[in-house]
Amino acid sequence: MLLTDRREAGRRLGERLEYLRGQDVVVLGLPRGGVPVAAAVAEALDAPLDICLVRKLGVPDQPELGMGAIGEDGVRVINQEVLRHTGVGRADLDRVETHEREVLERRAARYRGAHAPVGIAGRTVVVVDDGVATGSTARAACRIARARGAARVVLAVPVAPRDFTRRLGEEADELVSLHTPAGFFAIGQFYGDFTQVGDEEVTACLRQAAGRHDRFAGTGSEDREVEVPFGALRLRGRLTLPAGATGVVAFAHGSGSSRHSPRNRFVAEGLNRAGLGTLLFDLLTEDEERDRTNVFDIALLAERLAGATGWLREEPDVQGLAIGYFGASTGAAAALWAATEPSAHPAAVVSRGGRPDLAGPRLPAVTAPTLLVVGGSDPQVLDLNREAQARLRCENRLEVVPGATHLFEEPGTLERVTELARDWFTDHMAPAHV
Repeated sequence: MLLTDRREAGRRLGERLEYLRGQDVVVLGLPRGGVPVAAAVAEALDAPLDICLVRKLGVPDQPELGMGAIGEDGVRVINQEVLRHTGVGRADLDRVETHEREVLERRAARYRGAHAPVGIAGRTVVVVDDGVATGSTARAACRIARARGAARVVLAVPVAPRDFTRRLGEEADELVSLHTPAGFFAIGQFYGDFTQVGDEEVTACLRQAAGRHDRFAGTGSEDREVEVPFGALRLRGRLTLPAGATGVVAFAHGSGSSRHSPRNRFVAEGLNRAGLGTLLFDLLTEDEERDRTNVFDIALLAERLAGATGWLREEPDVQGLAIGYFGASTGAAAALWAATEPSAHPAAVVSRGGRPDLAGPRLPAVTAPTLLVVGGSDPQVLDLNREAQARLRCENRLEVVPGATHLFEEPGTLERVTELARDWFTDHMAPAHV
């Protein structure tokens, strides 16, 4: 298993930890390399991000040997066994602790500025690093999280040695690792890009995460859980409306769980920043999704999307706004199919790595301007999109993102998708006339 970089590692780790989404979670990254990983995890879980500042208290004559660790809020973890074996006295311990406390405070000021640490008492804390080697730092971080009052501690890393659980099993309530290879020599061997993380990147991650959680505070914007009625069913979703929204984009994903998809949410946040509202909702219930034939039932998915469109137009804060569709995988076919329904009439459609070919005979009837975005390293889907494009009679464009594979996991590729979708929707979604 080779990870492209820390951002990709965090996205994959976030997917693995999806079951924590919706719980009272705080993600703590270990500076510096663990912070970009933690930032992607926090984004996937829609959880606040903070750092876990740890300073090892090294034995004076053997600084690599830890006799304890300190953290913020005066947290102090001492290894009494090491003190007994080394004979370190109280005066030496205090001197080392004073020095390390000064270093910790300087780093806290550098990374956080005037912001106070995120409160973790009584919450589930996910401690994240870019990998575990010896486990000493991760061990100290877990102990510090516990000392600060965490109700549950989850230690999550992209890669760790095979004996990960034996080394650290007593330090956390749960251990999560994407990869635990037998031939483990160094964390960096499992990354294509393991460039050292600088202080500026750490502060940027924290700033962006804080902005994501604060962007609706006091702005007159909305961000709420909703239930979209469809007959006897209630399809769960999340409606986000920035202040002064110029339109709303409904997301359709083939797996049925678009409101939890990290990639869809990444794109949605980019649209929100551009002043576009978004509806992330589940086209299928959990029971329906277990039957994989439903994922390819394009007529069913399109019917659900068209129904959600009608529900959206009845929402008081959405009335008068244009509605667009963003589809991925089979959801792209559902978006194009639904676009041909007279009751839906979206202003624009964007497909990401989609299967528009599955919309079949409906393609020539699509009138909404349509953008097809495909990865340059996804040749089979690229061919299918070219064939589908030839059948479209509406305004359309095919954009190929160089180097991107089907899931757009490569660095910068999902950002490019977001830019293309943003520009397409803002260019084509003038306020609706209803």
